[in-house]
Amino acid sequence: MITSQKDMDDCLSCPEGQYPNNNHDSCLPKQTVYLSYEDTLGFSLAITAIVFACIATVVLGIFVKHQDTPIVKANNRNITYLLLVSLVLSFLCSLLFIGKPEKVTCVLRQTAFGIIFSVAISCILAKTIIVILVFMASVPGSKMRQWLGKSLDNYIVFSCSLIQITICALWLLTSPPYPDVDMNLMADEIILGCNEGFTVMFYCVLFYLLFLAIVGFCVAFQARHLPDSFNEAKFIFFSLLCFCSVWLSFIPTYLSIKGKYMVAVEIFSILSSSAGLLGCIFLPKCFVILLRPDLNTKKQLMGGKKEGI
Repeated sequence: MITSQKDMDDCLSCPEGQYPNNNHDSCLPKQTVYLSYEDTLGFSLAITAIVFACIATVVLGIFVKHQDTPIVKANNRNITYLLLVSLVLSFLCSLLFIGKPEKVTCVLRQTAFGIIFSVAISCILAKTIIVILVFMASVPGSKMRQWLGKSLDNYIVFSCSLIQITICALWLLTSPPYPDVDMNLMADEIILGCNEGFTVMFYCVLFYLLFLAIVGFCVAFQARHLPDSFNEAKFIFFSLLCFCSVWLSFIPTYLSIKGKYMVAVEIFSILSSSAGLLGCIFLPKCFVILLRPDLNTKKQLMGGKKEGI
């Protein structure tokens, strides 16, 4: 409310999009705020996303170049490549959250995030299950041999990802996200953002990812002590521990802040959880491939398994 005279009984309201100055005798235009590339925070997050995407691409190149070595062949190269591609895309999808909210970016950013991460976690879950089945099948007389070589890992990835795709499709068909303007949250700012539409669907996407990660975490926990020179289960255990910790911390933080910082928190969670998956699963393998090629042999790989049989 403003007035040009003292001790007035009636005051005037500022027009929409404006707020009173400190003396309450005139109105000032509100500043439009969103997480932009010109913003230091937005620029830093964008550079971080691009750097991590480049690192994941380099790792993928290393694995493709050494695709015939035992450590790469040990657990379905195609699933490994798919996991690395999904991690590259997960880093890049965070760029959809930066910039002025548009109809296309609002629709794409949460659905792309949900589907890409579901593919990544499904790949990790498939790799963990296959590791366990391989050891169970190595026991003489085991009936688990019949499950190997039947594209079980591909089926796991497809079915788990399909559920997330269905959730996102229902979200877009019922009440998709859209650009929104909030003039009342801050007294002197107009906040541009994306309204998630049917917010329950957003949390369905998020909790389904957490469900997949917790299942994979539990499976990897059971297999973490399997004797293997390149025991992926141990690396997966720590990667999913990191993933779950990040996203369980994200939920209360996301609910407690508003505006561009809420978007920044989600971007940070995407980058940190993706980096955790990339670092815990692939950096130990890259170390062996590049710096310890003497360990990257079939004899070394099979030697670790034989000790546990």
